[in-house]
Amino acid sequence: MTSTIIQLAIFQLVLPALFIFALLKGKFKGKTDWALQSIMFTIYISWVFFSGRWDWTIYYLRFLWPVLLIIALYFSWRRIRSKPLDISYTGKDKVAFAFYILLALIFAFYHVPIFAGYSTNDKAIELEFPLHNGIYYVAHGGDSTEINHHNEHPEQQYALDIVQLNKIGVRAAGIYPKELDRYEIYGAKLVSPCSGEVVDIRKNMSDLNPPETNSEHPKGNYVQIKCNQDEVNVLIAHMQEGSAAVEAGGRIKTKQPIGLVGNSGNTSEPHLHIHAEKNGQGVPIAFDDRFLVRNSLMWK
Repeated sequence: MTSTIIQLAIFQLVLPALFIFALLKGKFKGKTDWALQSIMFTIYISWVFFSGRWDWTIYYLRFLWPVLLIIALYFSWRRIRSKPLDISYTGKDKVAFAFYILLALIFAFYHVPIFAGYSTNDKAIELEFPLHNGIYYVAHGGDSTEINHHNEHPEQQYALDIVQLNKIGVRAAGIYPKELDRYEIYGAKLVSPCSGEVVDIRKNMSDLNPPETNSEHPKGNYVQIKCNQDEVNVLIAHMQEGSAAVEAGGRIKTKQPIGLVGNSGNTSEPHLHIHAEKNGQGVPIAFDDRFLVRNSLMWK
């Protein structure tokens, strides 16, 4: 997990800052090298904006980079606008140009699966959002592995991983604390997303302190409901030990309390995992007519 944190810091914070600084303070021979660098930096920051995991920082920092980029582009253009477009560049310059073009093409290509994952042709089941009284952030969601690591598994194709943010957009007190109560979502009350039958539950597994996981029982404590709508099965996983407020075989109504968010099973930190499936195939979920994807917010 330490390596993940370092990667996020480099890709989402350090590199955008360096690129913006390069625009503001860099020395450009002419309009061509400025344009190529500007295009590459813009495409990279766009990729970070759409694909990044912004729950690991202050969420609203996500919007800082585009704003700073626009400012940097404006002031750097003012510095070079009087320079010629067609000047003589060295072989070293041309190699650098080829590198900028290659990077721009790579990160432009990365946008394709991101935007493709923002929608689906499959019919979604409309559910009640199972959390209330908070700001909730989608860490994984959508119809693409680029923004949803569950997408490669047919049953969990449209699964969502959801955390809670505080008022300034932070999910935890610290970058990756071990103490469960330092995560905003830990202990949050869960309600049933639909009316139906409780098919199965588990409630006796211990909550784990990050970075501990239990890969042998990936769902941890969970409630599985067969919803009345099309008899779709909905799974709510990683619940708090002993918190399940329903029993297998019982009937349940929408918004009925079912337990608390925990950190049991194969989970990196406290969060809500929810997915819907029918006959082993994932079914898209809609909340308030919204198909949620990474970086979506739900205000409840």
